[in-house]
Amino acid sequence: MKTRTRQLLDIWAEARTRLQKQMDLISSEDLGKKLGDAPNSIGFLLRHIADVELLFGKNVFGSPDIKVIAKTVIDKKDTGEWTDLPALQRYMQEAGDALCDIVSKQTEEDWEKEIHTQEFGTKTLAEAFARIVSHTAYHAGQIAILQKYGHA
Repeated sequence: MKTRTRQLLDIWAEARTRLQKQMDLISSEDLGKKLGDAPNSIGFLLRHIADVELLFGKNVFGSPDIKVIAKTVIDKKDTGEWTDLPALQRYMQEAGDALCDIVSKQTEEDWEKEIHTQEFGTKTLAEAFARIVSHTAYHAGQIAILQKYGHA
């Protein structure tokens, strides 16, 4: 029988797989794609996903090893600077690996601990983890739409 940590990591991996499938289809030219007057490009969304994953690892899971300057969260808008596909791919990989690493260290008891954040109030660690899974999947869906219908 799988541990709760293993089950949650499997859920995370499935959500991340959907994002990875998008990453495999994106070219450098696609990074600037937006939809109509929508504020965010594919490049911004990729950077944002990784920023938030790293923030989760650092702030929600308390990893002292994760260092992050969440530029997309700080800027709160697409500045048009996220156009280096290899750099974004590396950053995405780093974020996914870092979050996976800290999650894999959680004990069964850890998942029931309550944490409090300004963004989403008081939640158990398991409930908080659901937030990052849905955040990644939500933006992966946006990226898919931008990839298909967006224009640079």
